[in-house]
Amino acid sequence: MAIARQQQGVERRLERVIVLPEPMPGQFGPAHTVIPVISHADYALSDPFILLMDDRIDGQPIGGPHPHAGFETVTLVVKGGMVHDNGRLGERDVQWMTAGSGVIHGEGLEKAGQARILQLWLTLPKAQRWVPSGFQDIPYEQLPVRREPGVEVRLYSGSSGSVRSETKNYVPVTLAEFQFEPGASIEQDLPRSYNGFFYVLEGEIAVGPDARALRPGEVGWLDRPEGGGDSSIRITGTTRARALLYAGQPQGEPLVSYGPFIGDTEADILRVMGEYRSGLYGPPPRR
Repeated sequence: MAIARQQQGVERRLERVIVLPEPMPGQFGPAHTVIPVISHADYALSDPFILLMDDRIDGQPIGGPHPHAGFETVTLVVKGGMVHDNGRLGERDVQWMTAGSGVIHGEGLEKAGQARILQLWLTLPKAQRWVPSGFQDIPYEQLPVRREPGVEVRLYSGSSGSVRSETKNYVPVTLAEFQFEPGASIEQDLPRSYNGFFYVLEGEIAVGPDARALRPGEVGWLDRPEGGGDSSIRITGTTRARALLYAGQPQGEPLVSYGPFIGDTEADILRVMGEYRSGLYGPPPRR
């Protein structure tokens, strides 16, 4: 069921596969466990992605107002539902929030029960670190869809084949969900400069010319070929599978982090902490 397409540029493969730890206790009590998929300590390798947390909840609702500044959050509801400042997110919906110059952001579970949430922290370009805050809700049912034999690609951001997302980005990012029937295959184009990884939610996929396997509980980072131009990735569903691709343009600027704040210098952190304590932050407006 492979899709015959003319390969463009370099064919990419998985450079490294990291086996993630078992869920560990989270900060919101016994109902909350978390898997750190990306740590901010590894930012030199993961740029433009600062961190990614895979949160699991089994019990009472959690969450509440908290500040952010200097970056963006991309929150994907894998299972369950969430409420936030201006509405709700259903299963498979995404909220893309620009913290930028500073927000107080409220989010939490819709009701008691089981939920799974992926929250990505994404850098902003240095020149746009302190842009006005805002958010975009991206409903799953409204996502642009690319369909090929045995494969469905839904785009939260970026492009796949001739299909394009209208999500507004400061840092160019492709965020896509791939769903495979067993044995189905597809090629995904990316700029060669993009850094990216696959995260499998269900089943097993094989990536690249060596068909390296990737399963739940692992994160597979793409290699980073030198030069400009295009690249392509061949992905095959070894079984019926569902996987996410996160890929974006590295910014090449070091970061300083402290709690919910990201800056370029320690002076930035001190400034935004002072602004927050002075009551200058409010909820993000819709973009």
